[in-house]
Amino acid sequence: MREETRRQRYDAKLKNAKKYPISLCAINFRADDNLGYLVRSAACFGAERLYVVGHVPERSRIKASSGSLIDYVDIVPFATPRDFVDFAKSEGIQIIAGELVEEARPLSHYDFNFNSHVCLVVGNETSGVPPEIIHQSQVIYIEMPGVGYCLNTAQAANLLLYECVKQYNKSQSIDALSDYL
Repeated sequence: MREETRRQRYDAKLKNAKKYPISLCAINFRADDNLGYLVRSAACFGAERLYVVGHVPERSRIKASSGSLIDYVDIVPFATPRDFVDFAKSEGIQIIAGELVEEARPLSHYDFNFNSHVCLVVGNETSGVPPEIIHQSQVIYIEMPGVGYCLNTAQAANLLLYECVKQYNKSQSIDALSDYL
């Protein structure tokens, strides 16, 4: 049995935890557990914050599905997709939406650009990423060679975050090596 509480373990790990110039944006027009799972994803992958377009439930509703990581991720709400897009433009944030649309590029062939902050947008389970965001985004999709064609929002966010962080770390290693040479 563990001697420390979950909170104590998180606080201890916080001392060495990395934060990346990467954020996650969720479209949450109805109440479901995905927002808590997205908080967990953001915390585990070192995303700086979680933007939420639409409804942000009370903290107690998010806490259980977030693995109690709600206190480690900044949640920034936006009433509408347009509000989020306007904010991202004003802050120089790149919007990269994960969505199954014709113009989307496969994640496995996508190179993230880390010259400015990256925000990965995942859609609502039912309606996806709103057109207002799609039209202002670079759009990527996750290849699924199996019989299914659509992942759960939180699963998609995990894959997008993983690949983005992996590429960021690789870019930093290459930069460090070129500085050395």
